[in-house]
Amino acid sequence: MKSTVLKFSLILFSLLFAFGSAIAQDPDPEEMLRTESSEPEDEDKPIDGIVKKRLVEERQVLEYEPIREADIFWEKRIWRVIDIREKMNLPFAYPEMPFFTIIMDAAVNGEIDTYSTEDDKFTYKLEPDEVASMGASVDTVITFDPETYEENIQVVRNDLNPEDVKRYRVKEIWFFDEESSTMQVRILGIAPLKDVTDDNGNFRYEQPMFWVYYPNIRELLARHNVFNVGNDASNITWEDLMEQRHFSSYIMKESNVYDRRLQDYLSGVDLLLEADNIKNELFNFEQDLWSY
Repeated sequence: MKSTVLKFSLILFSLLFAFGSAIAQDPDPEEMLRTESSEPEDEDKPIDGIVKKRLVEERQVLEYEPIREADIFWEKRIWRVIDIREKMNLPFAYPEMPFFTIIMDAAVNGEIDTYSTEDDKFTYKLEPDEVASMGASVDTVITFDPETYEENIQVVRNDLNPEDVKRYRVKEIWFFDEESSTMQVRILGIAPLKDVTDDNGNFRYEQPMFWVYYPNIRELLARHNVFNVGNDASNITWEDLMEQRHFSSYIMKESNVYDRRLQDYLSGVDLLLEADNIKNELFNFEQDLWSY
């Protein structure tokens, strides 16, 4: 009897010792939140809010659902224009971190690939130096010394103001997936359009700067918050905004045999009506496949 009690006591002591060792080796929850590359947070640094918001930092971008070529029996390529001066698009010009600044900084630093606007098929890749030259201009200014009246030539670098980028061109594909029997849309590329002015500051024309392949910048956009109108507690990212299509735009072109834009053969009210007609055709295509 004594030997049985002794064995039971030894077993119980071993279990308690093992449990205590596991607790002692359990990592600190705060340490688990830190990555190898992150630095320890300054506990004395004030938090700009109620709590430290980590949802955006910890979230992962979900891959697109794989689509078989055989399941796509219809598709249409559409080009749109997003004007950030419209009320719904004001977050694109949020001064804390404009959408253009996010893309431009990543392109100059080599974090994302950019492509020439010679075509919109992402054919010619641009170097970061080429993109950097688009975002700045160099002027020579002649000044005179007030004492010696000597002529001095200074080279001045003028960085592109994000406010000069008022519109973005978006290329997307609408397609019908037979497997899910749904109409879907995927954004392919985004191109910022900058205003070109004369020496007097008068607007001359709009120039596309470069194309970025949207599927490759989803990770970048998911790391930056967007100003959420009406609720500061609900954090959304640029990737959320684009995927949820929470922006206003108008159609400037659809795939056609002449490869021409709407403005090449229409103007005024006819241009707006044709853009709405294309939008309605996309909306009604899926409905017309069903019979009730």
